[in-house]
Order: sequence, then C-alpha cells, then structure tokens
Amino acid sequence: MATDLFAFVLMPFDSSFDDTYRLGIKAAAEELGMVVSRVDEQIFHKEGIIERIYNQIDTADFIIADMTGMNPNVFYEVGYAHAKGKLCVLITNNAHDIPFDLRHHRHIIYGSSIASLKSKLKIDLAALSVELDARENPVSVELASIYGDLIKTKYIATGEVSLKIDLNNKTNFYSPDIDAIYFYTGKGWSFTQDGQECAQTSASLHDYTHRHMIRSPVSRLPANGWAQVKLVGKKILGATWDGSELQNSYKLVGRVLVRVVTARDNYDYTLNLDVSIDDMPF
Repeated sequence: MATDLFAFVLMPFDSSFDDTYRLGIKAAAEELGMVVSRVDEQIFHKEGIIERIYNQIDTADFIIADMTGMNPNVFYEVGYAHAKGKLCVLITNNAHDIPFDLRHHRHIIYGSSIASLKSKLKIDLAALSVELDARENPVSVELASIYGDLIKTKYIATGEVSLKIDLNNKTNFYSPDIDAIYFYTGKGWSFTQDGQECAQTSASLHDYTHRHMIRSPVSRLPANGWAQVKLVGKKILGATWDGSELQNSYKLVGRVLVRVVTARDNYDYTLNLDVSIDDMPF
C-alpha cells in the first residue's frame, strides 16, 4: 500500500457530518497511511474558499464526496473533480441522493452505520491506490529477449547484440502520446532499428555515456495494449592494434536505461543485460 497519498473530502459544512468524517472517512484513510483533509480543517490566507477547494481537488490523489442531502455545492465540486479526471468515491446514507447518471461511478451506501462506511471505504481506497499506481505508470518496459553473435576478423572482434523490448500498458486507459524513446548505454555502442542507424548523442545521465534515439512503433498504447521495439547493437570488443588478444567468447553484463517520453511525464526503466557472445565457426 502506497503511503502519503492525499484524499480530499467534499461534504456539507454541517456539524451533523462530523462523526461521518472523523470516525468513518478519516479513520479509514489514516489506517491505510493516507493523508485526509477537508477544507474547513486547513489554514489558508491568500485564497478564497472556492479557489482553495479547486486547488485541493487539483492536487489530491483521491476525492471522497458525501452526497447525502444532495448539497448543490458538493455536486458542483464533484463535477469539477470528474472533469479533472480524479479518482472519486461517492458516499451517502441514502441511495436516492446519488442520481441515476452518477450511479455507474464508485459509490458507497452506508445508511446509519459509520462502522460500515469505514469498512467499505477502506476496501475502495485500497483498490484506488492500485488503480492510481497503474495510471501513474501507463507505459512499462520489459526486456523480451536478447542474444548475441561474435563477428571476428584477423584484427578485430565485434559483438552484435539483438534485443526485443516490450512496451506494455497495463491500465484500463489509453496511454498518453509517446513523443520519444531514448536508449541510454555505455561507451562504444551503436544501434540500428529496422536496418536504419539510430541517431545518438552524449548522455546527461550519470553512469551512461550515450543516448540513442529509438522510434516508437505506436503513437500511444491502448488499454492493456502492447508493442515491441527491435534493436541491433554493435560494439568492438577487442582489436589487435591496441594489443588485445582476440577471444572466441565474450561475456557482456551490464545495464541500460530506457526512457519513454510522453506528453504527461518521462518514464525510466533500467534493464539488466547478461549475454554470452561466442564465435560460431563454420
């Protein structure tokens, strides 16, 4: 369970909701290690209350909204949260307070039992934490396969490594647009993709020397979608002119970093590489 997640609570400013908030909502969230707050608990000076509510909705990980009594302010604020794509849990003590066109959203009917609210809300918040993690990592990268060949002449030994890298979207939402993919390696490597040389430049990341430009096979990944990148890398492993004795087998162990650049954020994945490159005489 991720901690330090922030749940912002929308509910009427009425003392009759205090126990629902303190014993039901706040108790459930805090037992999961979350930070929970409603606007009347906060201290702020430069903002008006409406601006503060908007700000807190914008920054919150989750929204919990008590729809009991069909308070128009709460309904308006929930609409704003939905428009912002926020993960929301709607709660009420009366099923009729959630209109038909909102009932497909996650909601809890707690009746007169605050203990029931606390128990059900913990389950929903735990599920939302998993969904939030998936949303925040919409493109994952995995090494599908790797194999190597050794190309030897009288004077030089060159390693050729073929890689297949899977791009996965394990969420139920479209990924953001993929603007670029960068492949970070140590020195001496060059890469081709579909027979075309990949542009490269110096890397600005610690522990890496080169950054290679990789074309994405898709502009974005659909829900539960998959795509694959195929690369061929080459590196001189030994040369007689620098006094090296050419070997019949080389072991390459190290790591590379794949950075997926999207309209939302950059996503970095480290891949550990371990491959034997052998001379195959014919």
